[in-house]
Amino acid sequence: MIRALALLFIAVFVASCSKPPAKTLPSVKQGHELVVVTYNNPGTYFVNGNNEYAGLEYDLVKLFAEQLGPNVKVKFLVVDGVDEVIPALLKGKAHFAAAGLGVSHTRSHLVRFGPVYQHVQPQVVVNREKTESPKKLSDLVGKTLEVSTGSSAAERLSELLLQLPGLHWDEIRHAGADELMEKVADGELDATIANSHLVAMVQNYYPNLTVGFDFGLPEDLAWAFPKNGEEWLYQDAQAFFAKIQKDGTLRNLLDRYYGHTERLNAMDVTNFLVRARTVLPDFLTTFKLAQEISSLDWRLLAALSYQESHWDTYSTSPTNVRGIMMLTEDTADKMGVSNRLDPKQSIPAGARYLQLMRDNIPERIPEPDRTWLALAAYNVGIAHLEDARVLAQKLKLNPDSWADVKKTLPMLNKAEHYSSLKYGFARGGAAVIFVESIRTYYQILEKYEQKHLPVFPHLNAVSPA
Repeated sequence: MIRALALLFIAVFVASCSKPPAKTLPSVKQGHELVVVTYNNPGTYFVNGNNEYAGLEYDLVKLFAEQLGPNVKVKFLVVDGVDEVIPALLKGKAHFAAAGLGVSHTRSHLVRFGPVYQHVQPQVVVNREKTESPKKLSDLVGKTLEVSTGSSAAERLSELLLQLPGLHWDEIRHAGADELMEKVADGELDATIANSHLVAMVQNYYPNLTVGFDFGLPEDLAWAFPKNGEEWLYQDAQAFFAKIQKDGTLRNLLDRYYGHTERLNAMDVTNFLVRARTVLPDFLTTFKLAQEISSLDWRLLAALSYQESHWDTYSTSPTNVRGIMMLTEDTADKMGVSNRLDPKQSIPAGARYLQLMRDNIPERIPEPDRTWLALAAYNVGIAHLEDARVLAQKLKLNPDSWADVKKTLPMLNKAEHYSSLKYGFARGGAAVIFVESIRTYYQILEKYEQKHLPVFPHLNAVSPA
């Protein structure tokens, strides 16, 4: 019966998409334009805090276009929701879809999926302050449950309807999983279902969200191609993903967007949000001045400062590292700071010191890796960072990739490794925690705080986003 319902859904879906396109989409080889359908979502395609396009799918598509040839231009067809992605593809409006689509039985009847590039776990998300955490699907009977129209979650719920007839849910058009999680956080909704990578990201903005249980089996994400599409394009996509999996590019991109999202717990995020409202305003002017001096985004500097001292101007460590930026005596002297407890001195000094570390990182290394490596150097020292990069090269990892260097930094406290390196023992694991925490705090500030436009327009803030 469930299979019959699924086939009926497919038939209705195909019928809704069967109207011939008004105009056939030119081949990429003819028009030199690659048209890709996607939708706005933090896991796919969005405009970041610097008013630049970003997202895992955006980056992957741009890299793929480069592989196709120097003259190939990308045009993103941005639809209003995931439910419009496959219909647009079936109507011939795009060469393929890059929209974080899960490979499912129903979708596979309609399109041809490319190589899997990410594995995620659908999860039931609730508000820990409003709803007792559910352990199984039957615990959601009588609760308000919403999912995105056309999502994998909606498809799976339909398949389970006969097994649990008391379960009710609403499918919301043009609402992403992130928007529905925000509704859960605000108490407007009891539960929703979202993929694990997005859940971890959104929990850093709303620490009252919690996972009740995993919903079904893990899901594979892949690009979708029309079954009657150009074979050469599909084969080139196969080769592209094989290449970026082998050379570490895919791993690096996944780390860029999701590698830090599970570093903090709910209490860490709650405390940060409280202090961002109550303490940070006292230092806004100084952080923005530090941006003017160093050209580094003030929100990055504020995130660094919070990780160091929780914005406590009197913070002092047992080793006499002091102040809101936790400067050592040597660093303070080098930066011309006479009083480390004075935030008007220490914040600009910390900014200039981070910029100094960044200047020591090879210019060939692109953002955001260059900034993450600079932050590691701020914590553990540029010499030990170089040891970690040398070790990465020895282990056939990429010394210019933060995703790889953060694997070797913790090895600096093991004699089998540090004994053969120039600068010896270091607590490199602490540097990894340091950087990953700052990445998360920075991402939170990007969401809640405005970008600062410099007084001097030629000084553009360096942002790793």
